[in-house]
Amino acid sequence: MKNNLLKNVVVEIGTLGLFAWRFMKECFRPRYEFAELLKQCYAIGNKTLPLVGITGFIMGLVITIQSHPSMATFGAESWLPSVVSVSLIREIVPVITALICAGKIGSSIGAELGSMRVTEQIDAMEVSGTNPFKYLVVTRVFASILMLPLLVIISDTVSLYGAYLGISMKQDTSFHLFTIQVFQKLTFSDLLPSVFKALFFGFAIGIIGCYKGYYTKKGTRGVGLAANTAVVFSTFAVFIIDLIAAQIADIFNYT
Repeated sequence: MKNNLLKNVVVEIGTLGLFAWRFMKECFRPRYEFAELLKQCYAIGNKTLPLVGITGFIMGLVITIQSHPSMATFGAESWLPSVVSVSLIREIVPVITALICAGKIGSSIGAELGSMRVTEQIDAMEVSGTNPFKYLVVTRVFASILMLPLLVIISDTVSLYGAYLGISMKQDTSFHLFTIQVFQKLTFSDLLPSVFKALFFGFAIGIIGCYKGYYTKKGTRGVGLAANTAVVFSTFAVFIIDLIAAQIADIFNYT
């Protein structure tokens, strides 16, 4: 039983790796589907933005309210904007945004491509001479790569505003003073790693969602299975990437 499970995991990872390698090769081969890429960017960004914005605002508000009693105990309320902003920008916002996108984008791509596979639309594209991999997979993965950093930046901004409202509920602070305190500690060295990390989050979410949908089997039941497994695998990939990024950042900070 354990051997079969291990074998299935190895085969799944290997197949996903080959799928990602095919994506890399197809990226540099014409014809380039710019119109479809823009369409997917709009679809991914427009559908995910409201949820990401609301979640970012709530994260900033709640974390600030929860952190205030601890900071007040040590008489460090003036440090609250700096501490909260750095923690939000470096780690909390990118990971939570990626998890939301894993659920929203990963399941959507998996279900969409899965339904196209079981209804033989992908097979029809292959017969007609169209390259379905470039049209369906490459555009969606690229759209995820491009949109995730943008969504993270927007969520960063909204979360900082939520943090300001949280501080205003506990103490009298002007927005100008809050901004000065935030940017006294917050630098590009905090923002750029989180945006760079979001690129890999987008790649993982896009490639896993496309992989699960593109190779869907077992009819309509497989469509739901593809959507569910895309979310699970994407979530797991986000945590793995974040762990690796944290280790790399720790090495650079140490040196």
